[in-house]
Amino acid sequence: MLRLGLMATLGFAFVLGIAGAKAEGPSDIAPSGTLRVAVAVGPAASAFWTTRDPSTGEPRGVTVELAKAAADKLHVPLQLVEYRSSDEIAAASGKDVWDLSFMPADVKREAFVDQGPAYVAYMSGYLIRAGSDIRSVADVDRAGMRVGCIEGTSTSRTVEKSLKQARLTKFVKPEEAAGLIGKGELDALAMGMGALEDLSRKLPGTKVLDEVIQSTGVVVVVPKGKVAAKVWAAHFLDAAKADGTVRRALDGNGFTGDKVAP
Repeated sequence: MLRLGLMATLGFAFVLGIAGAKAEGPSDIAPSGTLRVAVAVGPAASAFWTTRDPSTGEPRGVTVELAKAAADKLHVPLQLVEYRSSDEIAAASGKDVWDLSFMPADVKREAFVDQGPAYVAYMSGYLIRAGSDIRSVADVDRAGMRVGCIEGTSTSRTVEKSLKQARLTKFVKPEEAAGLIGKGELDALAMGMGALEDLSRKLPGTKVLDEVIQSTGVVVVVPKGKVAAKVWAAHFLDAAKADGTVRRALDGNGFTGDKVAP
């Protein structure tokens, strides 16, 4: 009951925050005439991370499909703006280089972006190198253990707070971290579960621990202070969940087990 009450209070506060704001047309959302959607590109796919299409080199993934749906809804062209992490996307929010994005909800980013509804739960964990004796999350935090994470992610902040003995390295380029754990030069890599499962299929002998180290939701975001865009983005995502757009984006990219957020 307490949690339901809190959710109702937060929902009411969100409505108050956008009351009176009404998107009059595409110019409120995409003032340049093109919908610029920021995406994070990495070495493994998830409900958040995009990867490069091997034939075209362009980003592909769940967020790309949602970006296409948003541009179609507005009847404007789509431009994907690429970044290496969700923190990089948030940091660029004040530079007028993107209009809409999706990222795991995180308190730190609230200073840069306005967050809307979630479309899927986002859980993080550890990928373990081939031949390791690590069997649990507790085994990761031992002296001599080499742990990696991607700088600028909410997962990296969770891992940094939790580890006391293991040596943590933050990687700006996700591809570098993936390469090192594939070579056995990292003992564990922390990322979203979907990306880790994708990596594990590409790196024989590696395994994903069952334990979740962080759970949040992947939400739609707009640059801070864009009130009309915030209203439109919330309505768009709610409709995309209701009409099956989100489900199709997840299924089409192999995430058939991921549940659409209520």
